[in-house]
Amino acid sequence: MNAYLVGADVLGNIPQVLAQHGISVQKHVSGRNVAHQRKPPSLNGADLLILFTDFLSHNVMKAYRELANEENVRFVACRRSVCALSQSLEKLNEVRDCTECPKRKKCR
Repeated sequence: MNAYLVGADVLGNIPQVLAQHGISVQKHVSGRNVAHQRKPPSLNGADLLILFTDFLSHNVMKAYRELANEENVRFVACRRSVCALSQSLEKLNEVRDCTECPKRKKCR
């Protein structure tokens, strides 16, 4: 699974945590650069969008969430810490069948 990461200047141990969940970093943008603050044209085949909320403005998060919804890419929003990311990924993996998902009517 490939992940598109938005936020954080330095990833630190995050790539190792993602690797434990079978996820590789496809692309990482810090979100500080003006070009990163605009809605990108595409997520380029990413399977998962990860937003680090403590480094992003609301408008940047909104633009990336909308793009993920348009391209049917799952997304996770969490703080940039190993613990917060691990918890978010575990919650994401808990719902594997769409029939169990509380948002199944909004999906698709």
